[in-house]
Amino acid sequence: MEGTRRRSTTNITKPTHKLIDQDETSTVTGPKPSDALPLPLYITNALFFTVFFSVVYFLLTRWREKIRNSTPLHLVTLSDIVAIFAFIASFIYMLGFFGIDFVQSLILRPSPDVWAAEGDGEDEVDLLKEDARIVPCGQALDCTAPPPPQKIAVVPSHHLKPKVVDEIPFPTTLNEEDEEIINSVVAGKTPSYSLESKLGDCKRAAAIRREALQRITSKSLSGLPLEGFDYESILGQCCEMPIGYVQIPVGIAGPLLLDGKEYSVPMATTEGCLVASTNRGCKAIRICGGAASVLLRDAMTRAPVVRFGTAKRAAQLKFYLEDPASFEVVSTVFNKSSRFGRLQNIKCALAGKNLYMRFSCSTGDAMGMNMVSKGVQNVLDFLQNDFPDMDVLGISGNYCSDKKPSAVNWIEGRGKSVVCEAVIKGDVVRNVLKTSVEALVELNMLKNLTGSAMAGALGGFNAQASNIVSAIYIATGQDPAQNVESSHCITMMEPLNGGEDLHVSVTMPSIEVGTVGGGTQLASQSACLNLLGVKGASKETPGANARLLASIVAGSVLAAELSLMSAIASGQLVNSHMKYNRSNKDVSKVAS
Repeated sequence: MEGTRRRSTTNITKPTHKLIDQDETSTVTGPKPSDALPLPLYITNALFFTVFFSVVYFLLTRWREKIRNSTPLHLVTLSDIVAIFAFIASFIYMLGFFGIDFVQSLILRPSPDVWAAEGDGEDEVDLLKEDARIVPCGQALDCTAPPPPQKIAVVPSHHLKPKVVDEIPFPTTLNEEDEEIINSVVAGKTPSYSLESKLGDCKRAAAIRREALQRITSKSLSGLPLEGFDYESILGQCCEMPIGYVQIPVGIAGPLLLDGKEYSVPMATTEGCLVASTNRGCKAIRICGGAASVLLRDAMTRAPVVRFGTAKRAAQLKFYLEDPASFEVVSTVFNKSSRFGRLQNIKCALAGKNLYMRFSCSTGDAMGMNMVSKGVQNVLDFLQNDFPDMDVLGISGNYCSDKKPSAVNWIEGRGKSVVCEAVIKGDVVRNVLKTSVEALVELNMLKNLTGSAMAGALGGFNAQASNIVSAIYIATGQDPAQNVESSHCITMMEPLNGGEDLHVSVTMPSIEVGTVGGGTQLASQSACLNLLGVKGASKETPGANARLLASIVAGSVLAAELSLMSAIASGQLVNSHMKYNRSNKDVSKVAS
């Protein structure tokens, strides 16, 4: 049965295995405030309105007398109490009179026993028959003969499941033309992916697709926003077949003092404590003079796989590509693909007669995956002339390696390779981080180094680099899936000045970021990039904005590592998460 009992005098005979539904009843009469008393409507209204204004006048007169006589207002007589209760009752009735829904539901609430009915088939038949005969109290004086008993299709109790109100689709206001398109999509006559091209209106296409999906699945998308988003901006580049967008809160950590400049770091996350913890780390670093960073490498990679008839023939291509004389020719072909892409080196690996060629190139302010792929394709076409027996199996052979933890990225690097360091004074460790230098050094060795080695970690010699990388990536429009290799990080903590101060550093060899292309062009993500001062391409020095963003990511990871390790060392972790990262909502009341 549904979440609201329905009264109806119409035939409620239902097909087998169906509950009483709104579309299957012709008349539904909800409870009214006037049903509280079995009197004609005009008498009930007149009675409560008279009582309301009478008690208001009485109470105002009494309070004026108390004020004149300096009598405390909280001293009340029996007549005052009666008047107050009459005022409350009449006020509730007036709210119901003007259509306040919660008042109506309180006036005529069904018995809890009805909802707890879980008997056998005969009990359910009796209950449905009783519901069919019940009419509101205001119609109880009707002397007409009651309708004959209704025939009800009996369904076994295990087939009857209560409907979840939130699963009922909430249709959008649509015109007749949109209704026809929706029906066509639901029937499978119109492909959902073709709506944008056929309608020429991306927002309208999203609304129609959304409504069709609700009708097909019988699931509500009422909690997924549709309005307030530029669907034209994602057409053909960010997302296909949109039906809305997901809202993620963005917090600010900082300011992060890095290389002499301060940055307010945007972090999109739903994890409590994350921004607060990073903010504490930024504070400790700022008090001690800031952090310093150095960029070691800047090169995106792509590694196609090709096959020859023999391993000897595959080795010949390997030797050719690794010859400095040949590299000049190959790089010229590669660099024609883009004015920013510049080939840096080619590293080859042989597996039998299969050859993997890892091309590394600079990509300006773009993350560069498409740029390097285009250049690689040009080189493969060129090599086909001298190696006609070369069979190109795939432009990506996973030796790149993209979106997967890999030793080649951990050792050789991919994207931006950055080291960030800071010296934290002993008094800051004690007063701000609430721990000691000795405890941090020992915990880092046992947790981040030894513990990760025991777990067989690959690039995971840190406490929570992935948390910060993901939060900044989502906020600034990066590819969240590249968090996998971008979070490769080793955190080092060493004592300085005889153990008085702490030297902390993070080494991240594979930070893959860009400030142009992809999700960086979206309004929200572009605003976060602008906050950091790295929006768009650098006109003075191509690639400078992307390199700075990578350094900010590393600096933020440094701050977060410092704070989390301090929380663990001082035993604050559990208490802080219980305070800031615990849901106060009753999950049992949330519809699934």
